[in-house]
Amino acid sequence: MENRDNLRRIIIATVISFVFFFAYDYFVLQPSVANQVENNKTIKTTAKAPQNENKSAPVNRDNNFKVGEIAKIEAQNYEITIDSLGRISRYVLKETKFNTEKGKHLELIPQKLPKPLEIRFSDETLNKKAFNTAVTIDKNFLKIENKPQSLTITQDLGTLKIKKVVTFYPNGRYDVKIELSKGTEYYISPGYRPNVAIDQLTIHGALIKKADGTLEIIEDGDAEPESINNAIIAAGFDRYYTTLLFSKKPITAVIIPDEEKNPVLFVKTDKNLELTGYIGPKYVDTLKSIDPELVDVVQYGVGTFFARNLFFVLDWLYKISGNWGIAIILLVVLVRLVLFPLTYKGMVSMYKLKELAPKMKEIQQKYKKDPQKLQMHMMKLYKEHGANPLGGCLPLLLQIPIFYGIYKLLLYSIELKGAQFLWIKDLSEMDPYFILPVLMGITMYIHQKLTPTNFQDPMQEKIFKFLPVIFTVMMASFPAGLVLYWTTNNILSILQQWIINKIMESKKALMKAKK
Repeated sequence: MENRDNLRRIIIATVISFVFFFAYDYFVLQPSVANQVENNKTIKTTAKAPQNENKSAPVNRDNNFKVGEIAKIEAQNYEITIDSLGRISRYVLKETKFNTEKGKHLELIPQKLPKPLEIRFSDETLNKKAFNTAVTIDKNFLKIENKPQSLTITQDLGTLKIKKVVTFYPNGRYDVKIELSKGTEYYISPGYRPNVAIDQLTIHGALIKKADGTLEIIEDGDAEPESINNAIIAAGFDRYYTTLLFSKKPITAVIIPDEEKNPVLFVKTDKNLELTGYIGPKYVDTLKSIDPELVDVVQYGVGTFFARNLFFVLDWLYKISGNWGIAIILLVVLVRLVLFPLTYKGMVSMYKLKELAPKMKEIQQKYKKDPQKLQMHMMKLYKEHGANPLGGCLPLLLQIPIFYGIYKLLLYSIELKGAQFLWIKDLSEMDPYFILPVLMGITMYIHQKLTPTNFQDPMQEKIFKFLPVIFTVMMASFPAGLVLYWTTNNILSILQQWIINKIMESKKALMKAKK
């Protein structure tokens, strides 16, 4: 009897821990507000030249110099503005699914320095001149359709001439070639990280990937001055978006903390340089098409291993079905098929344990003063009837990392933003009508009624019966895709439990008939 009590305690403790973990993750770490660019507060930042020792030398601007817009690049899904210092000053996503709550196109470049393609110099005098000298360009408008197009940007600083050839692609990628008339140490930035989807639930900051595959993630508020050699990726990111620089040849990435200790990224060199950049949503397919190394820019926080691999499976199912909601349902079916042998054995064991309850009670009463014999006879009873007191626990434990991976996947995957399914307009947001959470609670209750139980502790029984209510309330504000996963899982569990119950009842009736 002790083993069976342990089974119930394990299941209840696991489920309660599960509830607490998600409740804490979602409600205590509640998003401060999903900031939109139009609501961001501007932090004034002077142009500073990072030094070799990773200190910043302030450089004052000439107040008479006004930075203006000198070129525009238009593609199907984005619009870019180049300013008179040769930087990307605006990057607008034209797809309506990214629009702000006010219906405006989303802008990814915050009002903070540095801007993408911004160049700074270690030489203070040269750096000051660079921020007070307008660039010249060979074209003031590019229309990006099927083929990439290039823009040449030059800046004459007297003792030094800078030439940037920037090639823009339809998918948000750009290539930049930098040529200097003479060797001098300089820094180029992918820009301050997007400041659109910032909350306490997800990580945002900077990511450095080295040539050996190791990653260094610097979250906002934790940045310290640092140089990282042998880097190939320097990316700033928020929940959904990124701005990055990539090189197949090792580069030196420099991290400079801003006033809030958020990481600001630069690439340092004293030679001509060729880099690949990207600004936009963290679409896995898009990043992979630029280079497979860039897939690591999509991080899911704790649980990245499970979330990333589940995403690849979910993405494959989406490409088959054409709908993310259907893909989530198919994923549940796939997971249930993989876990079917264990789940089946667990359900059968729980049914057998219920049938053995009278005999177990007799043994408990007979040997209540001899724990050793009690345990021996209980194990003998389990063995004779093929019952495993822990059989129902393993499938539940295996489901938890999968479910947590789905949770993280839905939090971070921009692919599911705006994904529709039936009445739900966005699977990454809560169900606006609370239909799915209620269905989830109902199906959870039905599954409980079908599942064989024999609680000896009234408190355990009350907690167990109250779980559907707890989960319904908790899951009401979770992403609809997550609730869809759980509801579908409940429905399949109900079906499987009903079939097993019928099979076991038929076997029981057959055995009675033979007697």
